Order: sequence, then structure tokens, then C-alpha cells
Amino acid sequence: MHFKTGEYQLNNEPNFNFQLNRTIMWDGGDINDIEQISQKITNSETWKKELVSLGDVAIKGNRIKEAIAYYRMSEFFMYDGDSDKLLYYQKATSMFYDYYSEFFTNGRVKKYEVPYENIVLPVLFAKANGSFRDIIILHGGNDSYMEELFFGMLYLSEHGFDVYLFEGPGQGGVLRTQGKPFTHEWEKPVGKICDYFNLNDVTIIGASLGGMLAPRAAAFEKRIKRVVCWSIFPNFLYVTYGLLSKKLKNAFSFFIKIKAKFIINIIAKIKMKRSQLIHWGLKHGMYAYGANTPYDYFTKMNKFQMLDIGNKIDQDVLIIGATKDHFINYHLYKEEIDVLTNIHSLTFKLFTEKQNASSHCNVGNTKLILDNIIDWILLVKK
Repeated sequence: MHFKTGEYQLNNEPNFNFQLNRTIMWDGGDINDIEQISQKITNSETWKKELVSLGDVAIKGNRIKEAIAYYRMSEFFMYDGDSDKLLYYQKATSMFYDYYSEFFTNGRVKKYEVPYENIVLPVLFAKANGSFRDIIILHGGNDSYMEELFFGMLYLSEHGFDVYLFEGPGQGGVLRTQGKPFTHEWEKPVGKICDYFNLNDVTIIGASLGGMLAPRAAAFEKRIKRVVCWSIFPNFLYVTYGLLSKKLKNAFSFFIKIKAKFIINIIAKIKMKRSQLIHWGLKHGMYAYGANTPYDYFTKMNKFQMLDIGNKIDQDVLIIGATKDHFINYHLYKEEIDVLTNIHSLTFKLFTEKQNASSHCNVGNTKLILDNIIDWILLVKK
């Protein structure tokens, strides 16, 4: 299993730059393609235009793997209400399962649907190759697609792990085709998966927002014995505050405390006009969390935290950070670690530019992160 390595400067806007790197590192895009359009992207509209165009060109050249990447990520900056959003998500997903169909026909990967409330949770399962080492439940975060972690799942299975990769409420097709927004009670979908497959003594790995969701699930679901937080993520609201100036952060905290909905919404609209990152974050967030206004979104975000349940986590915990994460100030690790008062063991690893792993979710060096996770699991299981 081969993973690309590198961190590229492709766009001056930090989030566009990260998402372009993500397109290359996690989704199968090509650096030569991305470099041709990266400087043309200035807002959500140009992102959509350029990525769709790249996908069309790749299709004409029969470069299906790259076309999947561009169509999938073109949808990323399409907002709720854009008729193309579901179209390109379904197009990329259909192409993905057709292109990689051999993994399913030869039995290497099995696909399941686990009943959950009024929907189903899609689960991909890859059985351990060789000597069995552990059971892993793997999931993404705030803006994840299950398919992005497909090869990470295969890599872990090649190293002796039974891996269950799933999408929960608010993620991938569960949000886009089934309309189920996020829940902070992540133990509920995880518990259903444990029930369905009769799992016990498992390791859970959550990436990005999953770095909060996974330990939150572990606080209540004790079939989880080991927790990998693949991002520092103590509180979603605090992470968002990290994108604001100190003055604006203090103002937001005060206005939320006194429930000043009108003022919060006015401030949010002004900031959305001035910042592409904030514009995208709020629009995408309101869509994924079922919030009608920025104020509603902020109040929901405060439920997505581990600070209020940290003392209930008693498993082995690995926290993985990145020094140049444009979403998350890695110094938040202290707040996260301080609430883990009853854990069995704690390991904290911070990755850097020298390792090509300093960006969000360490996308520039996935193999390094997976190898570190494997080593940690084997260590704590001794």
C-alpha cells in the first residue's frame, strides 16, 4: 500500500491550500493537475468550477482515479441548496466503487449497512491479513468521506487488524443522501456497530473532529479499550474561537452566554463576507449540523466537546497533533489532557514540517501516522 508524502504551498488562503493538499494526498489527485488551477481559486465558486473542470479533463483522458478525486472534492465547497452538490457526490462515489470493485468481488473488502434510528450506517470491513492483532473501528470527522480512509483501512488490515470503517450521522452519504445531521452522542452509532458485529475489546480511531467524537464514545461505550484521537479537539467551539482574534473571541463568548442571537448572527454575516474560511465553515457547519442560523450552529457546537466527560474516559489514549494545523491551535492539547484524569495511559505525539506531517490530520504523511498508531496499539496491548 503506497501513500504519497509531501506538503505543498498551492494557494495563499490556508483552507483552500489544505484542501488542495488533501485532494492530492488522500483522494488520488495529481500535483501536476492541481498546480495548473490552484492560483485560480479565490472563492467557493472558483473552487467548484476548477475542480469540476479537472474532473472532466481527467475523464476524457481515462484517468478515473484522478477524476474521482476532483469530482469528490468539487462538492466540498458547494453549499446546501446547490443542485450540483448531491450530483457530484453521487458521481464520485459511484465511480469510486466501480473503479475499485475488485476489492469487493474478491472478498478483500465487504460492505454492510447497519440499522441506526431511521437510517443505516454504511460500514466497510477489511479482515486482518496474517496474524490477528486487534479490532479497529475507524471513522472521520466534520467533513469526512468514508472513501478517503479506504486505503488507510487496507493498510491497517495488512498489518493484522480487523478494521471496520464507517460513516456516522453528519458524514458522507449519511448526511448527503439520508439527511441525518451530526450527533455529539457518538457512543450511539458506535454502540450499534459493536452490537451488529458482536465486537468487544476494540480500538477506535477518529480523525479530525473524530479526535473528539472517538473519546466521547469511549466515555460511555466500554467495549472500547483503546482510543486514538487523530487530531487535538477538546471542544468544537474552542477550536472555532482559535480562528478569531482575542477581542472577537471574548465578544462571541459574552454574546453566546447572554443568548444574544441577533448580534451573533450580524457579526457572523460580516465575518463571512471578509473571510473565505469562516464563510465556508459556517455554511458547511449549518448544513451538517442541521442549524438554521450561525447562532444555532454555535450553540450546537458547544455540545461537541470532551471537556465535560473527560473524567469518564478510562481507556488507553493516544492524541496526535500537528504544529501547523490551520484549523486547530495545537496548544489546545493542554486543555484536553488536563480533563483526562482517569485514563489508563496517555501518549501525546506532535508532528512537524520536517516529517511532512504538520498540517491538519497530518495529510502529508499518512503512512507515518498509521505506523505510529500501529506501534502504539501493540505497545499498550502488551
